[in-house]
Amino acid sequence: MTSRPPQPIGDLLGELMARRGFARVQAAAACENAWRDAAGPLLASQSRVGSARRGVLEVIVASSLLAQEVGFQKAALLAQLKQRLPDEGIHDLRVRVGRIA
Repeated sequence: MTSRPPQPIGDLLGELMARRGFARVQAAAACENAWRDAAGPLLASQSRVGSARRGVLEVIVASSLLAQEVGFQKAALLAQLKQRLPDEGIHDLRVRVGRIA
């Protein structure tokens, strides 16, 4: 039996976290925090982040009125999200009405 050379603990932890999906959980939390900062307290209280795929961030809002408001503010919201999440590559928002709680 041959033994492997020792690996740095940081490499092992990174590999373990990737296997367990920790990076996805962390990315989702970062998106949620960035959305709350960009949207402001009123809009953030009536919306939540769904998924982020291929640079499109899904935002779920409580009503069609709020969906329209996000549409009106889309350019400004995207600019703030790009600034807060440069590594995510967000280039569009997809808004849908749904359950918030």
